[in-house]
Order: sequence, then structure tokens, then C-alpha cells
Amino acid sequence: MTMDNTSTLAIAALRRAIPYLRLYQGKTFVVKASGEVFNSPASTRALVEQLGILHQLGIRVVLVHGGGAQATQLGDKLGIESRFVQGRRVTSESMIELMAMTLSGSVNTAILAAARALGVAAIGVSGVDSALVRARKRPPTRDADGSMVDWGCVGDIVSVNTSFLQKLLDDGLLPVVSPLSADDAGLLLNLNADVVAARLAVELRAEKLLLVTGVPGILRNAADASSLVSYTDIRGLNTMQEQGALSGGMLPKTAAIKDALYGGVSRVHVVSFKVEDSLLTEVFTNEGCGTLVVVDTAALLPEEVQPPSRIQTLLASGEQGG
Repeated sequence: MTMDNTSTLAIAALRRAIPYLRLYQGKTFVVKASGEVFNSPASTRALVEQLGILHQLGIRVVLVHGGGAQATQLGDKLGIESRFVQGRRVTSESMIELMAMTLSGSVNTAILAAARALGVAAIGVSGVDSALVRARKRPPTRDADGSMVDWGCVGDIVSVNTSFLQKLLDDGLLPVVSPLSADDAGLLLNLNADVVAARLAVELRAEKLLLVTGVPGILRNAADASSLVSYTDIRGLNTMQEQGALSGGMLPKTAAIKDALYGGVSRVHVVSFKVEDSLLTEVFTNEGCGTLVVVDTAALLPEEVQPPSRIQTLLASGEQGG
């Protein structure tokens, strides 16, 4: 019996992945996925399927999800305005109700439904559950133009209850975390999902923080996919920020990346859900398909410093995976 080319490639890929399987088994990955991922059942299922594979391979996975896009769409239908300052949402009392409906309601439930269909043992929680994330209401701050910003029902993290998550992980569950919290008086607060994911990654001593977005990774030019940065460090992020290459929603994401790295997470990855199997490609191949961020690139292993992969080339040319 002879093997066809597909079988040969599959076996070769498995052999290349074995060192990573040995390295990551029993380790914790925190994955943050933007709300855009969950705009369709197909993209939701594709992500959950990859998370399920990581979970079945013995990697302890925590998913933190966004849902801002869904809340904005619902707000538009109901005549509730969405306002952002430096990439962060100002959350009125009306908007916090929509955030609860979408984050802990429709989005979280859709993820769990996909997990059930795929046989993944997932459980939905929010930052409110068992005081998973304790927060306080953010006070008014001054914007770059000097004006005062009243953030409304926006929270800043005080602490996280990692023992609660550890129990869920020890029981073989994959926690799906909605980034809502409440203060000690019970006021519901909206948290930035990137910030929540970074804090959980630090406190759980995660091996990796993976940010799943709608863009190929970190770009030097937001309008040009060919400007994808394959790997960088905190100094590189600071330089791009000073040059104005990082703006809008990338600002809180960049802050979260730095917080995770300074907190002891050794590797942060930014990948696109639009690339087929992007998480698995990023984790189990040297080339990856997005952006790898570390404290200092001087500490990168030789195999981590690779030329652009075929997937990156496709992205640069405007093509996408399945």
C-alpha cells in the first residue's frame, strides 16, 4: 500500500508538532477572541473546534470572548449610541444592559452550543460569578484633548479569583469567560476583554496568551496586510505606537499585551480567525501565521525567527483561508 501526498504531509506535520505537544501538555493557554469571531456559526464552530483540539491534547484552555460588535449592532437597532475613547467603550446605564444581554447572553451561549455540538466540555462564566473578577467603577479621566471623560459603567480590575478557574480546569472543563464584573455594591461593570484575558493569563501563570482578531496580526500600516509584523517585542510595540501605527482598538490590545509580558507570560500571539486553523498553525509550527510578541526578541529561539509563511504571503496578497 502506498501513501498519497496528503497522508505524507499529514504525518510530516504531526512529527513536527510532537515537540510542541510534549512542551505544552498540562500547561495553560488563555485565548481571547474578539466579538467579530462570533458573527457567524461557521467561524464560531471553527474556533471552538481548535480550542477543543488543544483541550483534548491536554492543554488547559481558558477562553475570554468579546461581544462589543454585537452590542453595538443591538444598540443601533434600539437607538442607543455607542461611544469610544482611545479604543475603549464608554458604557451608559442603557449600554451596560445591552452588554449583559450580548456578552453573557447570546454570545456566550452560542459558544457553548458550538462546544456541545463538538463534544467539548465547556462551561460559561462571567467575571461576576464567584467574584471571578473583582472590579471598581472607573473614575472620570482626562482625554488627550483635555476634556473629561465619564466612562459610566466601565470597570477597572481589582483582583481575579484564580482558584475558581483552577477548579474548573482541574475538573477537565474549558471555561468560557464573559468580561463583565460588578463592584462590591453589585453595580454591573463592563471590562475590556483584552485586559481581562491578560490579567487571567498572568494570574494563572499561563504559557501563552493568544489574541484572535479579524486582522492578520499586528500591522505596521493598518490599511496594508502586507505590513504584517511576524515577531516583535515591547520596544518594537513602543516604537510603532510612537509612530502612530497603533491606534483605536489596538491601543487597549497593546496595553494588554505589555501587561501580560511584564506579568510573566512568555509568549503573546495575535492571529486572525479568518485564516483556517490559525490557532493550531501558530501553536504547532515554527512559522506560525500571525504576530509573536515577547519581552525582548534577543531571547527568541532560532526556529522562532522564520521568514514569512505561505499563510502570511496569502494574507498579504488579499487571499484568505477557508
